[in-house]
Amino acid sequence: MSLRLDELVQATRDSLERRKLERPIAQLEHELASRGEGRPFMEALSHPGTSLIAEHKRRSPSAGVIREGASVTEIVQSYERGGAAAISVLTEERHFGGSLDDLYEARRATELPILRKDFCVDLYQLYEAKVAGADAALLVVGSLRKPDLERLHAEAQALDLDAIVEVHDEEELESALELDVDVIGINNRNLEDFTVDIQTTVDLLAAIPTGKIVVSESGIHTRQEIEELERVGVDAVLIGQTLMRAPDPEAAVRELTRPEEQD
Repeated sequence: MSLRLDELVQATRDSLERRKLERPIAQLEHELASRGEGRPFMEALSHPGTSLIAEHKRRSPSAGVIREGASVTEIVQSYERGGAAAISVLTEERHFGGSLDDLYEARRATELPILRKDFCVDLYQLYEAKVAGADAALLVVGSLRKPDLERLHAEAQALDLDAIVEVHDEEELESALELDVDVIGINNRNLEDFTVDIQTTVDLLAAIPTGKIVVSESGIHTRQEIEELERVGVDAVLIGQTLMRAPDPEAAVRELTRPEEQD
């Protein structure tokens, strides 16, 4: 891992240890019994055309403050009205300004399936995600040792959580394919220097067998870019910063999801 990514993951581990003390996993297991019916996250990404996963994201290490103090309810309901297929909620605290409270609020505010976006490094986080209302979790290959990736992927399946297994290069993609995952996220952002290049998705697609759901993440701003990604075989895109900065998030989602022939 790069120093930068290592710092992000360590911040997650520090926060995780505190939460484990405040709320033991046995309590989460008890709360899980009262968790409502899950929503079909993976199915939402496999519809015709390119599905949009719209993200609630307050800030980031590369962009700084994006929309501090944004109402989760207002944002995700705007996304739903605009035509998003699913919601992503960033829950990392120190560097992204998110929280599990944001995830709970999103669950109450929308009927769309929800992804918990965080650096998942421990089974405890999968239980947290499930209890808070997530239907899917993110597993970042670059932040996990191979045995941990395999274990967390299996544990997510056992909890009936879909997983986006995120890769950035050929080596990480190989690890995901060896695990035979269903959903592969291609992060166009290099977590070593935070540069972004959508060509990353195009370059890696050729090595992904048919039958996998592919999500392109980061650096996507326009309907034209989405159309280009759809033509090469991308099933879904995850967009956060562009939507969070928009004066009218609902209109921004609608602009990105409208069919090309309506232009």
